[in-house]
Amino acid sequence: MTASSAELPPESQSVLGPLTRAAVFLVVRVDEGAEQIAKDLLADLPGLQRTVGFRALAGGLTCVAGVGAAAWDRIYGAPRPAELHELPVFSGDRHTSVTTGADLLFHLRADRTDLCFELETLIMDRLRGSVTVVDEVSGFRYFDARDVLGFVDGTENPTGGGAARAVLVDDDGPFDGGSYVVVQKYLHDMAAWNALGTEAQELVIGRRKLSDVELSDEEKPPDSHLALNVITDEDGNELDILRDNMPFGRPAYDEFGTYFIGYAKTPSVIERMLENMFVGAPPGNHDRILDFSTPLTGALFYVPTVDFLEDPPEIPASPPAEPEPPAPDGSSLGIGSLRRSSRP
Repeated sequence: MTASSAELPPESQSVLGPLTRAAVFLVVRVDEGAEQIAKDLLADLPGLQRTVGFRALAGGLTCVAGVGAAAWDRIYGAPRPAELHELPVFSGDRHTSVTTGADLLFHLRADRTDLCFELETLIMDRLRGSVTVVDEVSGFRYFDARDVLGFVDGTENPTGGGAARAVLVDDDGPFDGGSYVVVQKYLHDMAAWNALGTEAQELVIGRRKLSDVELSDEEKPPDSHLALNVITDEDGNELDILRDNMPFGRPAYDEFGTYFIGYAKTPSVIERMLENMFVGAPPGNHDRILDFSTPLTGALFYVPTVDFLEDPPEIPASPPAEPEPPAPDGSSLGIGSLRRSSRP
């Protein structure tokens, strides 16, 4: 017997897709009045991905779309995903994070740059004149999954069922099967970083540079990147996120960076990591990597399911406004008749 569509679980976007050789991170703001254009593009996005990907089936093309809090209210209305909000700013004694006003994220991945390029072109053909581009970064896989600092990135990513449990919302609510994603663009001071010896760099990161082996608890400084990014619950269980960070850069312009992207079933895990990094745990014990890495952007998005994108629920019409009572002198001011719903 074939299950009806109502009995099937919602289809998640390709959040759990494998690491690829190339990626594009496109972040935009939706211009006032262009909400329906953005909504229509999001509904057609799975089809556009299939259109490009079918031309090179071995290329592994995927595209994950995320929607920011303000854009969600304008495009989809209520209810909003429970934990969708603007990314807080984390400010410590020496370093402060950045929050960028952003509405939509498109995370394109493939083993070929041309596939990302083609799909991004189709997306922008639909959105051009209706959005303002906040940031566009083309990332690449660097040797054996290393960042430009020379260390392997993403070693502790969960796999299999553990990845799904860490990343996909499973509260049996209307947003089941979705995910939250945080992005940040960092530039590195490579001159200062390379002035450190290898052992000093390993103390900043918390791992051996060549072998990728984690330092022992005795060797690992409390302000190392690894020490401050391990988050546990009240029972001491480690809480995972899924990273798909990519290096980027333009050596001719002395630009060397890492684009951080982290998926999680709750953004609170990533926010605790950022608080530890910038404020410190305890406060003042900031992440040493920030002495060499400067954040330029930061935003939080919710990643709806494919089902939601292709067939979003209709926003219920606002009830008619109650008429204003007559003025004390018996005349009507007519204010009630001038009220309009704030929704598009």
